[in-house]
Order: sequence, then structure tokens, then C-alpha cells
Amino acid sequence: MKNIIRVERAVLNISQAELAERVQVTRQTINAIELGKYVPSAALAMKIARVFGKKVEEVFELEDGD
Repeated sequence: MKNIIRVERAVLNISQAELAERVQVTRQTINAIELGKYVPSAALAMKIARVFGKKVEEVFELEDGD
């Protein structure tokens, strides 16, 4: 699953740690999601999208094979 979390964090000028705190996960979880090593739950994906003021589909995109 592709995502634009790194780009959206840059727009808001927030760190992985700040995003993690806002959505109540660890910084390592945010890092793993950004790198595509971890697929977030629907609830977590919605929380992340809400921080950015976007729809889930604007932040996350399914890839072939997902």
C-alpha cells in the first residue's frame, strides 16, 4: 500500500513523533507505515488522514497485489 504521509507531514511541518502522538501510536509505527512495511488498520488510517484534513483515499492507495 502506497501512502503520502511523508509529504503531508512536510506540509504541516510535523515530525514522525508528532504525528505518532496525535494518533496515539509509536514513532516506529509511523516510520513502518511510511516505508510500506506495515499496513495500518482502518481506524488508524482514518486517524492519520484526519490529522492531514484529507480522505483516507487521498493519503493511502492500494497497489497491484494488495
